Amino acid sequence: MQRVTKTINLREGDPEKKRTEILKYFHDSFDLDEKLFETLRGDDSYFLRADPLRHPLIFYFGHTAVFYINKLVLARILDKKIDPKFESMFAVGVDEMSWDDLNKAHYDWPTVKAVRSYRNKVRNTIDRLIKQLPLTMPISWENPFWIIMMGIEHSRIHVETSSVLIRQLPIEEVVQTDFWEINRVWGEAPINELLSVPGGKVKMGKSENHPLFGWDCEYGFMEENIKQFKASKFLVSNHEFMQFIKNNGYYLKQYWTEEGWNWKEFQQAEFPRFWIKEEEYWKFRTMASVINMPWNWPVEVNYLEAKAFCNWLSDKTGKTLRLSTEAEWYRFYDLHNLPDQHQWGKAPGNINLEYKASSYPVDHFRFGDFYDVIGNVWQWTEIPIHSFPGFKVHPFYDDFSTPTFDNRHNLFKGGSWISTGNEATKHARFAFRRHFYQHVGFRYIETDETVNLPDNMYEEEADVTPYCDMHWGEEHFGISNFQKALTDFALNAVIKKPKKHALSIGCKVGRTTFELAREFENVTGLDFTAHHLKAGVAMRDKEILNYTLLEEGDLISFHEKKLSEFGLEKYADKVDFFQGDISNLIPKYTGYDLVLVKNALELTYDPKKFLMMINERMNANSTLIIASTYNLQDDTTKPENKLGGFRRDGEPFTSLDAMKEILGKNFQLDSEPIDIPFILRQNARIFKHGISQVTVWRKKN
Repeated sequence: MQRVTKTINLREGDPEKKRTEILKYFHDSFDLDEKLFETLRGDDSYFLRADPLRHPLIFYFGHTAVFYINKLVLARILDKKIDPKFESMFAVGVDEMSWDDLNKAHYDWPTVKAVRSYRNKVRNTIDRLIKQLPLTMPISWENPFWIIMMGIEHSRIHVETSSVLIRQLPIEEVVQTDFWEINRVWGEAPINELLSVPGGKVKMGKSENHPLFGWDCEYGFMEENIKQFKASKFLVSNHEFMQFIKNNGYYLKQYWTEEGWNWKEFQQAEFPRFWIKEEEYWKFRTMASVINMPWNWPVEVNYLEAKAFCNWLSDKTGKTLRLSTEAEWYRFYDLHNLPDQHQWGKAPGNINLEYKASSYPVDHFRFGDFYDVIGNVWQWTEIPIHSFPGFKVHPFYDDFSTPTFDNRHNLFKGGSWISTGNEATKHARFAFRRHFYQHVGFRYIETDETVNLPDNMYEEEADVTPYCDMHWGEEHFGISNFQKALTDFALNAVIKKPKKHALSIGCKVGRTTFELAREFENVTGLDFTAHHLKAGVAMRDKEILNYTLLEEGDLISFHEKKLSEFGLEKYADKVDFFQGDISNLIPKYTGYDLVLVKNALELTYDPKKFLMMINERMNANSTLIIASTYNLQDDTTKPENKLGGFRRDGEPFTSLDAMKEILGKNFQLDSEPIDIPFILRQNARIFKHGISQVTVWRKKN
């Protein structure tokens, strides 16, 4: 394999040469992923949880392969999965969540041998696709090769994130390999100082015709005028951060944000996670080694620690110091006239795996008067990640960016020693929760400019806001709110029935989930698309939802709804939201007294499979309620998987006929179906009027 690679120019080149280039990039990326796991001492190491908020490493070993198949099936480039069980189990990782919200999920993980065998099948499948799929240039979002590039770049992200998990395993569980040999040079740290950075206009984001692959959050544009500021010459070193520790920085509440202090108290943190104290000596943990403290390497901390340091140093020096904004980082970058990754001869900094597999001293890689403009470690910013104007959700990875637009995930910029592919490009935008550890450090700046945090309050996605109106907006044309009417009907149908757990499938932005919580102890809202769920989560967590509605042309209106307006605020803690594929539900979705399916059969690729298995997820004496328009489309559901709407044996065969046939084995149809109408607003003058047929099914004991 080739260790040093560059992401591919997707706009220019001969198609067949580009095919060969992508094929090599794919195999190099797949090999790099597997090389990382060679640092684990044995198979048992794969099943340890390095971080209580993350899956064990066996998940990530399978996840990067599963991602290819799930996305290619979703894009209908592949017509079937390789192993549906694996492709469900390894599909969705654990978000870092809150630092005090420990994830207790348990999975019956397969063996390392089984996952490795699966990976080989995936490798062969993607190899065949790259060789056989028609390829035209340029490669844009709609091109099948974009999905393949998405899989490649996704795997490179996980090489970095998994390396951090390996770094958190007990040292006896890992081995230092030659491929991941670290820099063995360290010594005394230089004295940091502040140098001037001229102001100017910054343009952030990129256009759709940019030559390199990008994640959806990178697209669109935002301009900002930056005033002159000063920036630290070096990244903050371990030695410089040690002064904060010696000055009792971890014990002085005034330097910490409220979130930071709560995290610090919960974790009982006294120094950065990768530091090791042995009596009066300090050691340092790299990915697979423990070494003497490299005082002149950059410190690696989370945002909360970086912010506390800046507050402490401001107090100590009398200067106004903080982390940079994204725009200030761009200004810093632009002034150094750095080419983007695909134009490098050799990486200008410790990035792209072009040097050793660790940090270097903060005064090693010079960029004019400064050091480490990019590379060595990522650099925290003050800014939560947000969308640029012109942002669009990629249809085949709708939950890459949107779940992080919550003001809880801060951006970091510049890349680290292990950042490769898209991660090592100028416009890369990655963010983690502020308590999270990555290979991230920081530099500080001096400025009197206040930080204007991005306003992510208003939901603006064109395929989400109509459902915000449908769920939480005003009634139209005298037709009652569909969500409320359906849940009132459902609750009436389960009078005198157990009401412990309910599952709301096709919950969209959440109204039915909250309404069911009036009487159920716990309600899970499940939907296929993450960006719909984001609005429901916002309503749950903030008890307020702001959204825009299209009026005419480019004109929009702004709307605010509060949970208290509907008398639902006291039920918010009974509600959870998850993304899920109802044709391939993971094992944890089980034990329900009520399952309410709301216009979701028409959005699944295999409704028959769902109907055949849902009884397994339901308790005795439980109720299944299905609301459906039966409007199954060819681009979602293949003809052979459709329920009805055709002639069978010469006679009309409806979807209701099919449900009676499939569900009849385990359920009794409770009464004649009823119709409930709904209205979906498109703009101020155009509305969609539909009718859902609602059926109630009692599970046979």
